[in-house]
Amino acid sequence: MMAAVFRWCVSEVELKIHLRDGQVKSCRDVFVNAEEGATSLTVKVKSPYGPLVTLLETNHLYDKIKPAETIWYIDEDQLVINLKKHDADLKWPDIVESWESLTIGAVRLLKGSSLYIVGESNELNQIVARELAVGLGLQLMPNQISISGYTGVIAEGMDSVAKAEGAILESLSSHVRAVIATLGGEHGAAFDANKWQHLYSGFTIWLSPSETTDDIRAKEEARRQIENGSGAYSNADVVVKMRGWDHHHAQTVAQACLSALKKLILSDKTLPGITLSSLAVSHCFLNIQAFQLGLPVFAKSVYGKGAVRIAPF
Repeated sequence: MMAAVFRWCVSEVELKIHLRDGQVKSCRDVFVNAEEGATSLTVKVKSPYGPLVTLLETNHLYDKIKPAETIWYIDEDQLVINLKKHDADLKWPDIVESWESLTIGAVRLLKGSSLYIVGESNELNQIVARELAVGLGLQLMPNQISISGYTGVIAEGMDSVAKAEGAILESLSSHVRAVIATLGGEHGAAFDANKWQHLYSGFTIWLSPSETTDDIRAKEEARRQIENGSGAYSNADVVVKMRGWDHHHAQTVAQACLSALKKLILSDKTLPGITLSSLAVSHCFLNIQAFQLGLPVFAKSVYGKGAVRIAPF
């Protein structure tokens, strides 16, 4: 992508792309393509030598636009593109959806709501919770049972572990602007649907492993788990599915969480701060090789009562 400047106003966003001398003679040499209801944008120009030159190509616009209302013109050495926002009230931190733009945008959208990370792995829950807390500037609330290894509690019986964590979650439920990592597996309070009343004080994110080798099958796997009510974790507002895990990719998983939360909140802007009754499924399929090559691919669809967000990397 060539050097570009991004600016937003109430109902539209403006993108300025620097043009090399003599690169474009008129607007008729410019081709802008965007799909209705999608977040993709392609900008190409006809070069003096014949073939088209791609100036910008992304599938990750920060939000949807109205392609029919897109206009562009040439201002001296700049190509200026005005994109009409699908949601006029949404502030765009940047032209594309990225870790930086999502962390800025999520702070506005969450409106102080806390995040609860649930799932089968203690380590994964804690690492991703830390990544989210740092990126969003929220307080990472310590789960004392997780930190101490709950040795003393285990001596009283495994049921005591969930009971003790439930008491901690109750005390943390009054906090705002916080990220809480819950205990993983069957010994944690989040594994028991009867102990979810305090988790409903914020948004819950389920980090779930996947055994599939492609994003389509992983999507179906997530759907089956929701339909079958796979344990208490299926109560979560967002599900992030991934195949393989490496702590170096914590930000990738955290980015998928924020992308899905944004999708959920924008589908119903009354959600933050109330008990959530609708279920949104975020599906992040982690392909480490593709991520290392810098080739994130996003797709979206609607499923059931909430939003299914597929974020294969």
